[in-house]
Amino acid sequence: MASNSTTSVVSLPKTSSRCISESFTATHDFEVTNYPELDGMGVGEFVSSSTFSVAGYDWKIDFYPDGCWEDSTGVASAFLCCVSELAKDVKTKFTFNMLVKEGKARVLVTSLAFSKFEHVFSPESAVWGLSQFVQKSELKSSTNVKGCYLIIRCILTVTKEPQTVAKRNPVVVPQPNLQDHLRHMWKDGQGADVTFNVCGQLFHAHRCLLAARSPVFKAELFGPMKEKASIEVVDIEPLVFEALLHFVYTDSMPDDEHSKDGTTAKLQHLLVAADRYGLDRLRALCESKLCESIDVETVATTLVLAEQHHCKDLKEACVEFIAAWNVLPAVMATDGFKHLVASCPLLMREILDKVSSSD
Repeated sequence: MASNSTTSVVSLPKTSSRCISESFTATHDFEVTNYPELDGMGVGEFVSSSTFSVAGYDWKIDFYPDGCWEDSTGVASAFLCCVSELAKDVKTKFTFNMLVKEGKARVLVTSLAFSKFEHVFSPESAVWGLSQFVQKSELKSSTNVKGCYLIIRCILTVTKEPQTVAKRNPVVVPQPNLQDHLRHMWKDGQGADVTFNVCGQLFHAHRCLLAARSPVFKAELFGPMKEKASIEVVDIEPLVFEALLHFVYTDSMPDDEHSKDGTTAKLQHLLVAADRYGLDRLRALCESKLCESIDVETVATTLVLAEQHHCKDLKEACVEFIAAWNVLPAVMATDGFKHLVASCPLLMREILDKVSSSD
């Protein structure tokens, strides 16, 4: 048996990258008790919450009971401050809510007490908020009840700058190589348990694999020929049978069948063998290759083959080729055409109908 060489396909490393956008959200409640005692502490004076951390940055809330500016008469101010020294271009969204605690927290209904901001904090702009946060008169009326106190609630979302990081899969998965292993097993003959005698040439094979691939082989090798170690094959040439076994083991046609040197006659015989052993994929591969190799000298014999083995697409391709302008006279001069007329006379009607419609 001739040895066929194959080229292994190497799996190239795959690289990729990912853009990561992260955001972090947290809530901080700053409780202010005994607000009436803070009233009158002075414009620009403030009390601060404890420092809290969001997204790796430190923050605090500054509350000005009498406002932060001289013109902030009658209002209280609230600001969010970024107190991290290295903070730069920190993108945020945050809200301020003023709540009153009286047994149960509730939102103080006022046009100024709920505010939403978007701000980029940096050393030059580390404080942001409202100079007119809430009316002092509303704070006083809300805290008249004994035991009531204020809550300034800040809901802060910090969005970090998108980062693109490289992803690397350290594991390179080789290409599937089952076909290579099976081909080598066939060529080496290791474990073979059946031998085919084709015109005096011996081919060693594996009974189970043949049965798995072909319903005809399965019926033969596990039926009447189950006990036979050697089987004689008739009406198939050795080269054709070797090509058939190559397909059984590799699910592909031999290299010479893919080249221009693969003869039409061998493809015709291989199609017949594929049909004989129920190898539908090999049959279709041969049919496709024959469609590509139609010429004046072989079209008639190929058409007979297509008719006998019910290859509809191949048959149509042959008839269309013959029906082309000025092709029929040349085809009629070949020995294959005489075989066509003798073997399948009814095909002539189809050819003439096609020629007539082409004209």
